[in-house]
Amino acid sequence: MRLGEAMARCPQLVLVPPVPAGVADAWERVLAALESIGAAVEPGGAGAVCFDAAGLLGLHGGIDGVLRATRRALDRPARLAAAPSRFAALAAAARARARRPVVVHFAGPFLASLPIDLLSLDGRTAALVEPFERLGIRTLGELAALSRAKVADRFGTPGLTAWELARGGGDAPAPRRPMQRLRERLDLPESASGPALERALALLVDRLLARRERRGRTIRAAVLEATLVEGGTWRERTVFREALADAARMRLVLAPRLQALPAPAEALALAVERFGPPASDQPSLLQDSIAVRRSRLREAVRQARVAAGPEAALRVLEVEPGSRVPERRAVLTPFQ
Repeated sequence: MRLGEAMARCPQLVLVPPVPAGVADAWERVLAALESIGAAVEPGGAGAVCFDAAGLLGLHGGIDGVLRATRRALDRPARLAAAPSRFAALAAAARARARRPVVVHFAGPFLASLPIDLLSLDGRTAALVEPFERLGIRTLGELAALSRAKVADRFGTPGLTAWELARGGGDAPAPRRPMQRLRERLDLPESASGPALERALALLVDRLLARRERRGRTIRAAVLEATLVEGGTWRERTVFREALADAARMRLVLAPRLQALPAPAEALALAVERFGPPASDQPSLLQDSIAVRRSRLREAVRQARVAAGPEAALRVLEVEPGSRVPERRAVLTPFQ
């Protein structure tokens, strides 16, 4: 319900500020705990994760042993399920209890009686829940009983995906790539905003690029985090257009992100989320030929004109340099 209505019903409610950075750190610890038992995890949103248990059956003594090892690794209440397909496992976990895992041996019969809104567990089919309900399809079994050709004709590729999921099919989990996280944090002496934050960001970028663990690699994606004075945290993920290791270019990309801060910050952190190839593999602008640089300049001019109109890129053309009237000395002309 809305905040005003909730406060009217319960004046003792306390508004808790969001902590996205803390959520991300806690979720990363959960994934690392699962990887410690040998699981190649595929993280979904915070709170849902899948992995293929086939390679762990011999290590932990069957599917029951895998479930016990998973519970010990998590060391917290969690709803666990095992099924022949990823979608069936997610559907079973949604119906499981915290201390009673569900093991499904045949996905099709298990899914037949479940509601159609479970398709929202898969991002590819979430938008089809409402159209299916309008057509009177209430369960996954009713969807699986339809003709494949009719579903494809009405809903296309997403419909085929939903039809296969309802019949117990689907893709295997795609494990995440192993990665090494580098993180630099700076405590600000006073609540900072504006130029002070930009100077702190410049220091964090320099420190991050100077870390020995980087081993000359470029940075593909980075995460900017802040601890707010009023409580809570702020987190912004940035994927660079190309992997880079240039401090000036990183500051140029990351500095505008600081404008999204909802309040002054008392601490700022910068972390590497994904590395790129070594910096020596990057083409340098200074080493490019004149033709390549000119083509890049023309492309930049085209993009500027598309975004801001035909007069976004002009050049100064001298007409009468010796004229006493300043307006006659030079004119603006379209850049060619």
